[in-house]
Amino acid sequence: MKVRIDPQRCQGHGRCYELAPELFGDDEEGYGQVTGDGVVPRDEEQTARRVVANCPERAIEIL
Repeated sequence: MKVRIDPQRCQGHGRCYELAPELFGDDEEGYGQVTGDGVVPRDEEQTARRVVANCPERAIEIL
């Protein structure tokens, strides 16, 4: 499983990196970014799904 953030949709609410700092970070303007290559470890898949469900702009998707 991999995750991706659509930078056109992200508004910088920060829920992704608050809920899963091991999977997401923020840039210098506070917009979410996927850490590393976006591959989600098996033990973090539930967390990734929760983050996707909690993004107000639906900017995060599971690939």
